[in-house]
Amino acid sequence: MMRFDDIVRLTGMLAQDAAAAAPAAGASTFMKIVENSIWVGIAVCAAGGLYAGLLLMRRISQKRFPGDASEKAFLNEVGECLDRQDFDGAIQLCDTPAVWNKALAQLALLALQSRDEPMKKIRQIVGERFERDILGSLDRMNSWVGTSIKTAPQLGLLGTVLGMINAFAKIAGAAATGVDPKELSADISFALWTTAAGMAISIPLIVLQGSAQNSIKQLQENIDEGTGEFLDDLAAAKARAGQ
Repeated sequence: MMRFDDIVRLTGMLAQDAAAAAPAAGASTFMKIVENSIWVGIAVCAAGGLYAGLLLMRRISQKRFPGDASEKAFLNEVGECLDRQDFDGAIQLCDTPAVWNKALAQLALLALQSRDEPMKKIRQIVGERFERDILGSLDRMNSWVGTSIKTAPQLGLLGTVLGMINAFAKIAGAAATGVDPKELSADISFALWTTAAGMAISIPLIVLQGSAQNSIKQLQENIDEGTGEFLDDLAAAKARAGQ
Protein backbone atom coordinates (compact mmCIF):
# COMPACT_ATOMS: atom_id res chain seq x y z
CA MET A 1 0.00 0.00 0.00
CA MET A 2 1.07 3.58 -0.62
CA ARG A 3 2.07 5.54 2.37
CA PHE A 4 0.57 8.91 3.17
CA ASP A 5 3.80 10.68 2.17
CA ASP A 6 3.71 9.02 -1.23
CA ILE A 7 0.12 10.10 -1.76
CA VAL A 8 0.97 13.70 -0.85
CA ARG A 9 3.98 13.66 -3.20
CA LEU A 10 1.92 12.22 -6.08
CA THR A 11 -0.83 14.76 -5.54
CA GLY A 12 1.69 17.59 -5.68
CA MET A 13 3.19 16.31 -8.93
CA LEU A 14 -0.25 16.07 -10.56
CA ALA A 15 -1.08 19.59 -9.43
CA GLN A 16 2.15 20.92 -10.91
CA ASP A 17 1.47 19.17 -14.21
CA ALA A 18 -2.06 20.58 -14.32
CA ALA A 19 -0.79 24.08 -13.53
CA ALA A 20 1.76 23.84 -16.32
CA ALA A 21 -0.75 22.47 -18.82
CA ALA A 22 -3.41 25.13 -18.16
CA PRO A 23 -1.43 28.11 -19.59
CA ALA A 24 -0.37 26.00 -22.58
CA ALA A 25 -3.98 25.09 -23.30
CA GLY A 26 -5.01 28.72 -22.93
CA ALA A 27 -2.21 29.85 -25.26
CA SER A 28 -3.18 27.18 -27.80
CA THR A 29 -6.80 28.34 -27.79
CA PHE A 30 -5.74 31.95 -28.21
CA MET A 31 -3.49 31.07 -31.16
CA LYS A 32 -6.35 29.16 -32.80
CA ILE A 33 -8.57 32.21 -32.49
CA VAL A 34 -5.86 34.40 -34.01
CA GLU A 35 -5.28 31.94 -36.87
CA ASN A 36 -9.01 31.79 -37.67
CA SER A 37 -9.15 35.58 -37.53
CA ILE A 38 -6.37 35.78 -40.11
CA TRP A 39 -8.34 33.57 -42.49
CA VAL A 40 -11.42 35.74 -41.95
CA GLY A 41 -9.38 38.88 -42.63
CA ILE A 42 -7.95 37.43 -45.84
CA ALA A 43 -11.44 36.46 -47.00
CA VAL A 44 -12.73 39.98 -46.24
CA CYS A 45 -9.84 41.50 -48.22
CA ALA A 46 -10.63 39.26 -51.18
CA ALA A 47 -14.35 40.00 -51.16
CA GLY A 48 -13.99 43.71 -50.42
CA GLY A 49 -11.26 44.29 -52.98
CA LEU A 50 -13.11 42.41 -55.71
CA TYR A 51 -16.37 44.21 -54.96
CA ALA A 52 -14.71 47.63 -54.94
CA GLY A 53 -12.82 46.85 -58.15
CA LEU A 54 -15.87 45.65 -60.06
CA LEU A 55 -17.93 48.58 -58.77
CA LEU A 56 -15.17 50.96 -59.88
CA MET A 57 -15.08 49.51 -63.39
CA ARG A 58 -18.87 49.69 -63.60
CA ARG A 59 -18.87 53.33 -62.47
CA ILE A 60 -16.22 54.25 -65.05
CA SER A 61 -18.29 52.55 -67.75
CA GLN A 62 -21.34 54.55 -66.69
CA LYS A 63 -19.47 57.85 -66.83
CA ARG A 64 -18.22 57.57 -70.40
CA PHE A 65 -19.94 57.14 -73.75
CA PRO A 66 -19.86 53.67 -75.37
CA GLY A 67 -17.58 54.95 -78.11
CA ASP A 68 -16.13 58.01 -79.81
CA ALA A 69 -18.93 58.03 -82.36
CA SER A 70 -21.69 58.34 -79.75
CA GLU A 71 -19.78 61.05 -77.91
CA LYS A 72 -19.23 62.97 -81.13
CA ALA A 73 -22.91 62.63 -82.03
CA PHE A 74 -23.89 64.07 -78.64
CA LEU A 75 -21.53 67.02 -79.03
CA ASN A 76 -22.84 67.68 -82.56
CA GLU A 77 -26.46 67.72 -81.36
CA VAL A 78 -25.63 70.08 -78.51
CA GLY A 79 -23.54 72.22 -80.87
CA GLU A 80 -26.46 72.54 -83.28
CA CYS A 81 -28.66 73.78 -80.44
CA LEU A 82 -26.02 76.32 -79.48
CA ASP A 83 -25.71 77.47 -83.09
CA ARG A 84 -29.44 78.26 -82.95
CA GLN A 85 -28.93 79.79 -79.47
CA ASP A 86 -31.41 77.22 -78.20
CA PHE A 87 -29.98 76.90 -74.71
CA ASP A 88 -33.09 75.21 -73.34
CA GLY A 89 -32.93 72.58 -76.07
CA ALA A 90 -29.27 71.94 -75.24
CA ILE A 91 -30.18 71.53 -71.57
CA GLN A 92 -32.86 68.99 -72.48
CA LEU A 93 -30.36 67.02 -74.54
CA CYS A 94 -27.95 66.89 -71.59
CA ASP A 95 -30.68 65.81 -69.21
CA THR A 96 -32.20 62.95 -71.23
CA PRO A 97 -32.17 59.50 -69.57
CA ALA A 98 -29.81 58.13 -72.22
CA VAL A 99 -26.94 60.47 -71.28
CA TRP A 100 -27.76 62.02 -67.92
CA ASN A 101 -25.27 59.77 -66.07
CA LYS A 102 -22.42 60.47 -68.52
CA ALA A 103 -19.72 62.76 -67.14
CA LEU A 104 -19.56 64.91 -70.27
CA ALA A 105 -23.31 65.46 -70.30
CA GLN A 106 -23.32 66.34 -66.60
CA LEU A 107 -20.55 68.90 -67.05
CA ALA A 108 -22.21 70.35 -70.15
CA LEU A 109 -25.47 70.71 -68.22
CA LEU A 110 -23.63 72.48 -65.40
CA ALA A 111 -22.01 74.87 -67.86
CA LEU A 112 -25.35 75.64 -69.55
CA GLN A 113 -27.00 76.31 -66.21
CA SER A 114 -24.13 78.70 -65.37
CA ARG A 115 -24.10 80.41 -68.80
CA ASP A 116 -24.77 83.85 -67.30
CA GLU A 117 -21.31 83.72 -65.70
CA PRO A 118 -18.17 84.78 -67.59
CA MET A 119 -16.53 81.99 -69.58
CA LYS A 120 -13.49 81.98 -67.33
CA LYS A 121 -15.74 81.36 -64.34
CA ILE A 122 -17.67 78.64 -66.21
CA ARG A 123 -14.46 76.81 -67.08
CA GLN A 124 -13.40 76.99 -63.45
CA ILE A 125 -16.76 75.66 -62.22
CA VAL A 126 -16.69 72.77 -64.70
CA GLY A 127 -13.11 71.85 -63.82
CA GLU A 128 -13.75 71.90 -60.08
CA ARG A 129 -16.91 69.80 -60.42
CA PHE A 130 -15.08 67.21 -62.52
CA GLU A 131 -12.21 66.96 -60.05
CA ARG A 132 -14.39 66.85 -56.94
CA ASP A 133 -17.48 64.87 -57.87
CA ILE A 134 -16.34 62.56 -60.67
CA LEU A 135 -12.62 61.93 -60.27
CA GLY A 136 -12.89 62.20 -56.48
CA SER A 137 -15.56 59.50 -56.34
CA LEU A 138 -13.54 57.17 -58.58
CA ASP A 139 -10.37 57.76 -56.57
CA ARG A 140 -12.14 56.88 -53.33
CA MET A 141 -13.30 53.54 -54.71
CA ASN A 142 -9.85 52.92 -56.16
CA SER A 143 -8.32 53.50 -52.74
CA TRP A 144 -10.38 50.62 -51.31
CA VAL A 145 -8.87 48.33 -53.93
CA GLY A 146 -5.42 49.56 -52.95
CA THR A 147 -6.17 48.91 -49.29
CA SER A 148 -7.05 45.28 -50.05
CA ILE A 149 -3.89 44.91 -52.14
CA LYS A 150 -1.74 46.08 -49.23
CA THR A 151 -3.61 44.32 -46.44
CA ALA A 152 -3.92 40.79 -47.84
CA PRO A 153 -0.15 40.10 -48.08
CA GLN A 154 0.39 41.59 -44.63
CA LEU A 155 -2.18 39.21 -43.16
CA GLY A 156 -0.47 36.37 -45.02
CA LEU A 157 2.88 37.41 -43.55
CA LEU A 158 1.33 37.54 -40.09
CA GLY A 159 0.06 33.99 -40.59
CA THR A 160 3.55 32.91 -41.63
CA VAL A 161 5.10 34.38 -38.49
CA LEU A 162 2.49 32.81 -36.21
CA GLY A 163 2.84 29.42 -37.88
CA MET A 164 6.60 29.42 -37.41
CA ILE A 165 6.23 30.58 -33.80
CA ASN A 166 3.95 27.62 -33.09
CA ALA A 167 6.33 25.21 -34.83
CA PHE A 168 9.39 26.41 -32.93
CA ALA A 169 7.43 26.40 -29.67
CA LYS A 170 6.62 22.72 -30.17
CA ILE A 171 10.25 21.94 -30.98
CA ALA A 172 11.42 23.75 -27.86
CA GLY A 173 8.77 22.10 -25.68
CA ALA A 174 9.75 18.61 -26.79
CA ALA A 175 13.51 19.05 -26.93
CA ALA A 176 14.14 16.04 -24.71
CA THR A 177 11.73 13.53 -26.23
CA GLY A 178 11.61 14.86 -29.79
CA VAL A 179 8.59 16.10 -31.70
CA ASP A 180 6.29 14.32 -34.10
CA PRO A 181 6.71 15.74 -37.65
CA LYS A 182 2.95 15.60 -38.08
CA GLU A 183 2.57 18.17 -35.32
CA LEU A 184 4.95 20.53 -37.11
CA SER A 185 3.42 20.03 -40.55
CA ALA A 186 0.12 21.68 -39.54
CA ASP A 187 1.89 24.86 -38.36
CA ILE A 188 4.22 25.01 -41.34
CA SER A 189 1.31 24.38 -43.69
CA PHE A 190 -0.65 27.22 -42.10
CA ALA A 191 2.36 29.52 -42.48
CA LEU A 192 2.76 28.75 -46.18
CA TRP A 193 -0.93 28.72 -47.08
CA THR A 194 -1.59 32.13 -45.55
CA THR A 195 1.32 33.62 -47.49
CA ALA A 196 0.09 32.03 -50.71
CA ALA A 197 -3.48 33.22 -50.07
CA GLY A 198 -2.36 36.80 -49.48
CA MET A 199 -0.35 36.84 -52.69
CA ALA A 200 -3.10 35.10 -54.67
CA ILE A 201 -5.51 37.86 -53.63
CA SER A 202 -3.22 40.83 -54.17
CA ILE A 203 -1.93 39.88 -57.65
CA PRO A 204 -5.34 39.85 -59.46
CA LEU A 205 -6.35 43.01 -57.62
CA ILE A 206 -3.16 44.72 -58.80
CA VAL A 207 -4.12 43.87 -62.38
CA LEU A 208 -7.68 45.08 -61.79
CA GLN A 209 -6.48 48.33 -60.24
CA GLY A 210 -4.08 48.94 -63.12
CA SER A 211 -6.88 48.44 -65.62
CA ALA A 212 -9.11 50.80 -63.65
CA GLN A 213 -6.43 53.47 -63.51
CA ASN A 214 -5.94 53.28 -67.27
CA SER A 215 -9.70 53.60 -67.76
CA ILE A 216 -9.80 56.63 -65.44
CA LYS A 217 -6.96 58.24 -67.38
CA GLN A 218 -8.74 57.60 -70.65
CA LEU A 219 -11.96 59.03 -69.22
CA GLN A 220 -10.11 62.15 -68.11
CA GLU A 221 -8.59 62.62 -71.57
CA ASN A 222 -11.99 62.22 -73.24
CA ILE A 223 -13.60 64.67 -70.83
CA ASP A 224 -10.85 67.25 -71.37
CA GLU A 225 -11.26 67.01 -75.12
CA GLY A 226 -15.06 66.93 -75.06
CA THR A 227 -15.54 69.77 -72.60
CA GLY A 228 -12.99 71.88 -74.49
CA GLU A 229 -15.00 71.54 -77.70
CA PHE A 230 -18.30 72.15 -75.92
CA LEU A 231 -17.07 75.22 -74.04
CA ASP A 232 -15.75 76.72 -77.28
CA ASP A 233 -19.22 76.28 -78.82
CA LEU A 234 -20.81 77.77 -75.71
CA ALA A 235 -18.48 80.78 -75.80
CA ALA A 236 -19.36 81.37 -79.48
CA ALA A 237 -23.09 81.09 -78.70
CA LYS A 238 -22.77 83.54 -75.81
CA ALA A 239 -20.91 85.97 -78.07
CA ARG A 240 -23.64 85.80 -80.72
CA ALA A 241 -26.26 86.36 -78.03
CA GLY A 242 -24.33 89.38 -76.73
CA GLN A 243 -23.74 87.82 -73.28
